[in-house]
Amino acid sequence: MYLGIDVGGTKTLVAALSDQGKIVEQAKFPTPIEYDGFKLKLEAVLAGFKNKDFKAGGIGSAGMIDRKNGRLINWTNIPWKDIPLQADLEKLAGCPMVLENDAKMGGLSEAMLLKDQFSRVLYIAIGTGIGIALIVDCKIDSNFGDGGGRALMLEHQGKLTSWEEFASGRALVERFGKEAADITDEAVWQSYSRDLSQGLLQLIAMVEPDCIVIGGSVGRYFGRFSHFLKTGLEKHSLPLVTMPNAVLPAKRPEEAVIFGCYDLAKQVYGHA
Repeated sequence: MYLGIDVGGTKTLVAALSDQGKIVEQAKFPTPIEYDGFKLKLEAVLAGFKNKDFKAGGIGSAGMIDRKNGRLINWTNIPWKDIPLQADLEKLAGCPMVLENDAKMGGLSEAMLLKDQFSRVLYIAIGTGIGIALIVDCKIDSNFGDGGGRALMLEHQGKLTSWEEFASGRALVERFGKEAADITDEAVWQSYSRDLSQGLLQLIAMVEPDCIVIGGSVGRYFGRFSHFLKTGLEKHSLPLVTMPNAVLPAKRPEEAVIFGCYDLAKQVYGHA
């Protein structure tokens, strides 16, 4: 049995997975603002699980991660700073854990589903912010994308602006006054796709992925803007830049991080 914990800015998803990677039990709760409150809530959830004999587990967390020491350095949405997240959750779970950025966990999960088709998968998680992961031969490239969309600076409306500031799910709401789920106007999606393609073109030039996977809460509605996005990428592609073979929606947008926790735990702790 394996444990996956997806710690998000608004909610935390906890799941027990079989050795074959099937979710057999799960629970969800709002992520408390206070870290001590989070630990108490997680402890209660784990105590209520029927499955408790975990071989290993993974933690996917938003924010900046110190992988070497298993610490969450900081987080823009919740005031947790320099938290020993891995060690604390190992005590609660009673098994070895591995800590990684949530976008990278999600990217690993989606890349594993495409391993027979693509070697280099660029995963973009579009939610409150924009998470970025590069997966090469089913391994996370920990040297790329830690800053997410905040670190990619682009010219927008005449000034240098972070990609996240104008292309995230939050930016979509601020600009058009609606959540992605409520947007059906094709003109809105076409406009948004132009903003999204600006950052994607830069990332394509940097890492030349075989495939791009769009996930996160906005990625759930990929079908509403996929045509505009693909057309925009083709229109603005550069002659010397190799374009990806495919741009796809995440297959498991709601649970990608949980499955990535399972995949990475197996890789790290040798139970593959």
